[in-house]
Amino acid sequence: MKSIDVYLKVEIDVEEGESPERLSREMVRMIQKMYGVRRAEVQNIQTLGEE
Repeated sequence: MKSIDVYLKVEIDVEEGESPERLSREMVRMIQKMYGVRRAEVQNIQTLGEE
């Protein structure tokens, strides 16, 4: 069986007071559960200016 790395860039709107770290952990958990991935991690979180 082959192993591959998939790199995603996801841009989301976060409600005031919501933790980007908590949200990113939840996204990793869902990806692992839905797709049965061996390992998923968040390597970087960047806060962009408001529009």
